[in-house]
Amino acid sequence: MRLVFAGTPEAAVPTLRALIDSADHEVVAVVTRPDAPSGRGRTVHRSPVAALADEHGIEVLTPQRATDADFVERLKELEPECCPVVAYGALLTQDVLDIPGYGWINLHFSLLPAWRGAAPVQAAIQHGDEITGASTFRIVRELDAGPVFGVVTDEIRGTDTAGELLERLAVSGAELMLATLDGVQHGTVHAEPQPTDGVSYAPKVSVDDAKVDFAVSAQAVDRLVRATTPDPGAWSWFREERVKLGPVTPVVEADPLDPGEVRVEKRRVLVGTATVPVRLGDVQAQGKKRMAATDWARGTRIEAGERVR
Repeated sequence: MRLVFAGTPEAAVPTLRALIDSADHEVVAVVTRPDAPSGRGRTVHRSPVAALADEHGIEVLTPQRATDADFVERLKELEPECCPVVAYGALLTQDVLDIPGYGWINLHFSLLPAWRGAAPVQAAIQHGDEITGASTFRIVRELDAGPVFGVVTDEIRGTDTAGELLERLAVSGAELMLATLDGVQHGTVHAEPQPTDGVSYAPKVSVDDAKVDFAVSAQAVDRLVRATTPDPGAWSWFREERVKLGPVTPVVEADPLDPGEVRVEKRRVLVGTATVPVRLGDVQAQGKKRMAATDWARGTRIEAGERVR
């Protein structure tokens, strides 16, 4: 099929690469978010999707809005038969959705109708789901509510961060998208309406959402830290300074501590929760490099009874 691919972040790259390599499809252009500043130096970068398209000489469209007249006109000129989408990052209007004959087909990183929205992987980890996956569905006006073509599943491991799980789903989801497009082209795959039961939503995770509250259980602290790693990154306050926190591990055999209370031992740093303490993995103070919690504790000279909050 003649395709225009829409996507922006690194998670969209495996699917675009699979479509470029496919003998049955031709990617005639990509749609992606405009170049934007990123990193500590805030230098302007192409999106990962735009960078891959550049490598292959594929036309790159970067409309500020999907309603931009120039963009809509160019999309019509390209005459795509279908538009596969992975984490594009902008809403599409009905007149744009109507351009390709086979519609816009989205790869979403959850088992729909669970976790519709911007942060499905983070929500699955934070809520303790044991199984998640990816779904391909036809885009309609209602958020992530279109009929589903197919799914793949994946077990959420006990140490998975959002970044690690998303990386796996991006690879398996690319295979699913390719199989979906093949099936749509040959008429062997058909979309089925989503169930009306089990709908849940996963809004974008803000920096405030990533603040660790040690007054909850050790399990809840662990899930929040993993769900917000690497972005936006779990954090807490220590001595009026914000510190980023790496992986934590509940320690069942440790003596109890009050929520947020820090205890420095020879080989580990523990913090109390509402249940058992957690062992801190890494800590990054403002303006400093990330380091092992034991090194941070030695340099900070933590006194008995001090707390993170």
